[in-house]
This record gives sequence, structure tokens and C-alpha cells, in this order.
Amino acid sequence: MTLRKWKPALRHLFMILFSLIMVYPVLWWVGASLKHSTELGSPGIFPSVPQWSNYVKGWNSIPGHTFTDFYLNTFGLEIAVIATTLISCTLVAFGFARLDFPLKGFWFSILMLTLMMPGQVLIIPQYTLFHQLGWVNTYLPFIIPHMLAGGAGGTFFVFLLIQFIRGLPKELDESAKIDGCSWFGIYWRVIIPLTLPAIITVMIFCFLWNWDDFLGHLLYINSVEKYTVGLALRMINDSQSAQEWGQLLAMSLVSVLPATFIFMFLQKYFVEGIATTGIKG
Repeated sequence: MTLRKWKPALRHLFMILFSLIMVYPVLWWVGASLKHSTELGSPGIFPSVPQWSNYVKGWNSIPGHTFTDFYLNTFGLEIAVIATTLISCTLVAFGFARLDFPLKGFWFSILMLTLMMPGQVLIIPQYTLFHQLGWVNTYLPFIIPHMLAGGAGGTFFVFLLIQFIRGLPKELDESAKIDGCSWFGIYWRVIIPLTLPAIITVMIFCFLWNWDDFLGHLLYINSVEKYTVGLALRMINDSQSAQEWGQLLAMSLVSVLPATFIFMFLQKYFVEGIATTGIKG
């Protein structure tokens, strides 16, 4: 009986210790962002004298620009990419899940094949195509593919939405038809509201993948005034002769906050979308 009483306490103690181990790198990151470069080798997590100026200096570390400009660029690009992704992917998924058209199985197989293709093999042909179209040093290489349900994760988003929509009763479509709804009316008034958890899941994935797309931004964006946050972080290394690691760590910590907050506030819908898609698929 005594052992059974202690089991919950031991379980919670183990979870606390394990959580501290997992959180330690983040705590070190926070502490290092407040240290002077000469103090980074010290064994303590937090500095003796916090250097809050690391955040101010890091924010203004690139001559002629501040991180405000880079955040505005990044959020503007994210909004455009997410909006085009949601419109195109939901339409394509609705078509595969609810409509009948010639060679539907064949085109779905082609869609799945593109999901299995490594992204690395597309880098050179895509860059050649976008360069010939004059899209280099613009945001079009990121926006236009997502308008066609492509880009980073586009095929995966379509597949996820197809699986979710297939789990919705088709009787809802028939009832909407009786009420005079067209196929677009069914898509907009019936399917979209019921697919909200999956749509939010797509939004989160799309935001995170494009926020972290350093290679794509590095390939297609050349002008500093168009830089995203990831490219700006790399530029901190080039803009200073003596590396200020405290400033770099401070800005890198700030750069992950938007993605962290978005996931924290929307994780309920994220978990619901993934779980429901898995059950209904």
C-alpha cells in the first residue's frame, strides 16, 4: 500500500527532472543572450551582470536597417504564402475528395509521387526556371507555387485535407444540394467550416516551414531590403569584424518567438486536426 501511494509522487518527480533536462538548452540560450562575449565560456547559466543592451544592439546591428524591416518582410511573405496555400490546397483537396472527373485515380497517383520526390532534386531546375522568368530577387518564387498547391509542403497539405474531407459524411453534400447549393457553395458553406481544425494545422505547418526556409530565401533573395529574418541573422556575422555572440543569440532567440507563440495559441486545433485526420483517414 505504501509503494502504491508513492508511485504518483515518484512519477511526477521523474517527469520534473526529465523536463528540466529538456528545458536546460533553452535556459542556457536565454542566459547566453544576456552575456558579454567574454563571459560565454563561464560555467553558469545566467550572467553576473545581464547585458540587456545585447537585444537593442542586435536589433540595430545591420547598417541602414533594423530587424523591424526584416520582420515586416517575413510576415508579409508569410501572409501571402499562407493565404495562397489555403485557397489552392483546399480547392484541390475538395476536388479529389468529393468530385468525380476523368483519370481521377491517375492524377491522385501523380500527386502522391510528387510527395515522395526529394526536394533537393528540384532546386536547380526550379532556380533555372525562375531565373528565366525574372523572378529572382522577388517573392514570386515562394508565392506562385503555393497558388498552384505546390511549394514547400503543398502536396502534403493537399493529402492531409483530402483525408479529413473524406471523413465528413457525404449526406451533408446531398442536403446542401437539395437546398440549392452549387459545388462551390458546398465547398465554401459546408466543407470549409467543418475542416477548420485541418486548415489550422495546415496554417501552422505552412508558417513554420516557410519561416525556417533559409535555403530558399538565400537562393532567391539578393537585396538586403528584401531580406527575411533568417537571412538577417546570417548577416549579423558579416556586418561585424568582431563577433558579438550575445547579440546573435539574442536575435536568434527573438526570431523563434513568433513560431512559438503561434503554436502555443493554436496547439488545440493542431492536435485536433492531426488526430481527427488520422482516425478518419
